[in-house]
Amino acid sequence: MTSNSLRSFASGLIVAASVCAAVYYLGPSEVKDSEKLDSTEKTSALSVDEMKSMLSTEGYVIHTEEEWKQQNAAKEQVDTQSQEAAAEKVVYRTMLSVSSGMTSIDVGDALAQAKIIPDGWEFAKEIENRGLSNELRPGLYEIESGKTIDEIIAIIFQ
Repeated sequence: MTSNSLRSFASGLIVAASVCAAVYYLGPSEVKDSEKLDSTEKTSALSVDEMKSMLSTEGYVIHTEEEWKQQNAAKEQVDTQSQEAAAEKVVYRTMLSVSSGMTSIDVGDALAQAKIIPDGWEFAKEIENRGLSNELRPGLYEIESGKTIDEIIAIIFQ
């Protein structure tokens, strides 16, 4: 930019700032509401019976505090019953096919995938600790999730 155009630009900024300052300082200092309500609603004190009837006509349900506590207690009882029903353990059953060449890691992964045991690697380490890694027998085995690792090992490594 040339020096003349730079001066023109700067003077334009000064003029714009001056106009904004003049409007700000010389404008009205009171804030006016954009929408002023001319009609004010007068509220009268309603009795309890009038409030109940008015709310019930609007579709609301009115309960006393004792009724509210009874409903909450009934709801909590239903919730605990549903939690007890959900707490019943789901038993997974699978048919495990052990073929020749499979390792204890493969068997552990298959059992973990079938949700029989939580971790296949822990199963394989237990097999290694017991020294049964060479005792794996090929075959078809029915295994349920309710059995312990000892019972599963007894089934597969007969």
